[in-house]
Amino acid sequence: MSKKNKRQTRRSPSSVVASTATPAVESTTRSSDRDFNPDYSYVVKDLRRIGILAGTFFAILVALSFILK
Repeated sequence: MSKKNKRQTRRSPSSVVASTATPAVESTTRSSDRDFNPDYSYVVKDLRRIGILAGTFFAILVALSFILK
């Protein structure tokens, strides 16, 4: 069964004033996203190793196809 969704009611104009303060809080969280800089050097090494292995296996298959014919 699907979950029931509650309908949102319209808020009074007084809540509009309160919502103007929230973007200032969001801007501080966005600046922390810019500081996030992960290191993916190990991923590049693994992808390079996988590519070399795949190329080697493909070359072996081509060589075997000519030898076994």
